[in-house]
Amino acid sequence: MKQQAHSPLDTSAIRRDFPILSREVNGHPLVYLDNAATTQKPRQVIDALVHYYEHSNSNIHRGIHTLAVEATEQYEAVRAKVARHIGAADERQIVFTRNTTEAINLVARAWGDANLREGDEVVLTEMEHHSNIVPWQLLARRNGVRLRFATITDDGYLEMASVRELVGPRTRLVSVVHASNVLGTINPVTEVAEVAHAAGALLLVDAAQSAPHMPIDVANLGADFLAFSAHKMLGPTGVGVLWARDGLLESMDPFLGGGDMISVVKEEGSTWADVPYKFEAGTPNIADVIAFAAALDYLAEIGMDRVREHEKTITAYAMDALHRIDGLTIHGPADVDDRGGAVSFALDGIHPHDVSTILDGYGVAIRAGHHCAQLLMRRLGVPATNRASFYIYNEEREVDALIDALKQTIKVFAE
Repeated sequence: MKQQAHSPLDTSAIRRDFPILSREVNGHPLVYLDNAATTQKPRQVIDALVHYYEHSNSNIHRGIHTLAVEATEQYEAVRAKVARHIGAADERQIVFTRNTTEAINLVARAWGDANLREGDEVVLTEMEHHSNIVPWQLLARRNGVRLRFATITDDGYLEMASVRELVGPRTRLVSVVHASNVLGTINPVTEVAEVAHAAGALLLVDAAQSAPHMPIDVANLGADFLAFSAHKMLGPTGVGVLWARDGLLESMDPFLGGGDMISVVKEEGSTWADVPYKFEAGTPNIADVIAFAAALDYLAEIGMDRVREHEKTITAYAMDALHRIDGLTIHGPADVDDRGGAVSFALDGIHPHDVSTILDGYGVAIRAGHHCAQLLMRRLGVPATNRASFYIYNEEREVDALIDALKQTIKVFAE
């Protein structure tokens, strides 16, 4: 089995932990290159999920019997692991949600509704995922807040001059993606934070595409809020994380009301539980949060520096190979130091959906569409793109399979 040159990871050993990677699709070995959408799960995560249901299944926080205590201890232990993964000082700053989308909506509702008024401004960028646009549009509809969008360069970089121009005395929040799910661009979040804070604004970072792929330190980033999802980093679906700087959660009212988020309930009103529990109403996704711990342990054992270096190696190999295909355009930065492992591209005269369909016939799974980034598609002047995205188990031979399938696609449309 061919290894990536200079990759720091033993991908052969890693792949043995992922049962799904041994299957075939349409008579071909599965080549899974849709990791920006969701990653595959190692046996350790699958086993952790099964073990919980077989041994400790119970509701948490409410019971004093053995199973309830076990489940509660396992669930709460994950907060500390999440905090370590992002360099958070206090696990009480960690709120579990369903996904990145819900985490951003929580901020828009619990912080935005209370703090933003007509005429206030929220600064976003042209490369945002819909999850970091639509919640603010809904807020603007409710409160009369004005949304402003920083521009990007033709080669996919955020224009910091545009950020500086837009952030001003009316700005209350800057909300920016750390790594683009389309362009792969890694944004200079620390620099954006300095601009935002100098204007008295807060910074929210959408880390859905960065927390799985590189070391994160919320203090060094200068973030006030940070959101990401478990399923994009080997964990189960249905688990998201919101981190907030010390004091912010305490100042916010709950997003949802119900069981477990209260302290005292009386006919005339209620008081709230301490953070983070006042933001986790009802029975949470206990099993998948507990299984997320195994994903965090897996990544910690590898080391996020090594995860990042592997991604740069495989992405450089892929981009070099894609550039050799006539009529193929890659969107986003050319320098792998400035980008993550999501590589969007287009073939002249062939719709991305057709490309993806033909590739699937060869067992190659990539993404096709607007990637929940219609503003960016319009900026690029395209209706959609194809996207290959890489993770810790991807190898050069899989890139070779992608290239061979693309060449076959071109042949089909040339006939």
